[in-house]
Amino acid sequence: MDHVEAQTLIDAYVDGELDAANAHDVEEHLRTCQECRGVELRIRDLRTVLTASVPAYRATSRLRKNVRAALRQEAKSGTEGSWPFLRWPILATAFALLLLGVFVFQSTRSSRSAVVDEVIAAHVRSLLATHLVDVASSDQHTVKPWFNGKVDFAPEVQDFAKDGFPLVGGRLDYLGGKTAVALVYRRNQHPINVLIAPAPGKADSAQTSITRRGYNLLHWTRNEMEYWAVSDLNGNELQQFVSHLNR
Repeated sequence: MDHVEAQTLIDAYVDGELDAANAHDVEEHLRTCQECRGVELRIRDLRTVLTASVPAYRATSRLRKNVRAALRQEAKSGTEGSWPFLRWPILATAFALLLLGVFVFQSTRSSRSAVVDEVIAAHVRSLLATHLVDVASSDQHTVKPWFNGKVDFAPEVQDFAKDGFPLVGGRLDYLGGKTAVALVYRRNQHPINVLIAPAPGKADSAQTSITRRGYNLLHWTRNEMEYWAVSDLNGNELQQFVSHLNR
């Protein structure tokens, strides 16, 4: 296995996604190539950082308010002599609803947090593994056709060099366990990754801004496609870039 081929497989090797033959070939290459060994170690370190802590979330204030109101109503009903044997079932139901609300809220937030971590990991991985693009070109008519046959959708590809955000190229990546398109732009020395994946049935959504670990992200859905823009670029310039992207 040559150096270039090994580099393209290191991510999948670390994630345990290779078959036995390819995994063996990568292991053999890593024993003799210090550069690829360093890339593997950095990717493993990145995974450790991203999975080191599991966030905990409290129930929303609205949910807590509703549960307290239900408990007060139940207590009031009990003092007025109404069906005292129903008191504990009602309390148990209220408590179960509270737990269910916390679980749903936490699951939703945790899922969202996991996707954000995945987007950041894709961005950092592309820099660590020196695999920023599979097709290097500032010509949108070169980059867009490159994806034909590799994904089951046609991404919109534009160059914004005249606006200060030149197209660098594109590559294949993964988001939510599915193949995604990554378009790469640059603002001075700051790479910008735009990850695009199908979102069938999802309505258009406004942009959501997120900042985590020094990276700025913008997320939105348009025409049943999901978009993530991520960079260490400051938030204002990233917003400026996305406004060009959505013209």
